[in-house]
Amino acid sequence: MRAIVFERPAPIETSPLRVIEKPKPLPAAGEISVRVRACGVCRTDLHLVEGDLPPKHREIVPGHEAVGVVEAVGRESTRFAVGDRVGIAWLRQTCGICRFCTSGRENLCPNARFTGWDHDGGYAEYAVIREDFAYALPGRIDDEHVAPLLCAGIIGFRAIRRAAIVPGATVGLYGFGGSAHLALQVLKHWGCRVFVMSRGGIHREFARKLGADWIGDALAPPPAPLDAAILFAPAGDLVPHVLRSLDRGGILSIAGIYLSAIPSLEYDRDLFDERELRSVTANTRADGEEFLRIAAEIPIESATVGMRFDEANRALAMLKHDELRGAAVLHVDQA
Repeated sequence: MRAIVFERPAPIETSPLRVIEKPKPLPAAGEISVRVRACGVCRTDLHLVEGDLPPKHREIVPGHEAVGVVEAVGRESTRFAVGDRVGIAWLRQTCGICRFCTSGRENLCPNARFTGWDHDGGYAEYAVIREDFAYALPGRIDDEHVAPLLCAGIIGFRAIRRAAIVPGATVGLYGFGGSAHLALQVLKHWGCRVFVMSRGGIHREFARKLGADWIGDALAPPPAPLDAAILFAPAGDLVPHVLRSLDRGGILSIAGIYLSAIPSLEYDRDLFDERELRSVTANTRADGEEFLRIAAEIPIESATVGMRFDEANRALAMLKHDELRGAAVLHVDQA
């Protein structure tokens, strides 16, 4: 099968990803084999390729927003049938027995494994996944547009939950791209007032089209104190500014897996009055299932840029330089 791999971290401008031939993976007991039709391109893939996340294997296959159909099932696999459409996301495996797994916090499992980092992901013609970590997908959303929901959407939803956002709240979104544009639609569905802080012209136009109530620069004070905020941009220097924009009791959740250094915080100015700073670490399967249900109800509209399978380097470079209006999606069946 064709698969996209990289040997060692390098700037994406040097085109470190290459297409090779690899043996087709076979499903073990409890697993399914998926013929991948599309795979979303996520900022986490960029962090892995460029070394912000240390690679765990040589020639790993990135990609954790994979959409395809079940081609084969392993022994004792009964959840899906051959021909079913499924999604493969970031969280790939947990132990199921630790105190985090048994208390509904499997995203914190110390033995968790992740697609495209610990194990080969969706930048390939075939992938395997434990059937209990695959997602049934809403039929009304096609392959290209459902792919970004599997990470950008789910993680944005996890960030919403971590920020304890309730319907009608005033919310600030800092950075506006593949994840934020999906979160905005959930928040507007809940009747929230949403302020978007973004530096990019194309992102601002997109946010306005999706119903943002105010759009401005990341360092500009929002027009009203925020009940909650989500930081999507991997810019730690924004954290003190966002905390100062929160109302009393407000919560800032940080959605990314990587963040640059956070400057020193002043307790009285930045954290007093019970302002909180929370991180987001992966997601639970319950997060994913709830989000996909809400996405089908809205129905959510993911902005995508379809690209050929062999354009992965270009897709990640465009992501890095904020040249995408929405999320890039690789069509695996297009050379």
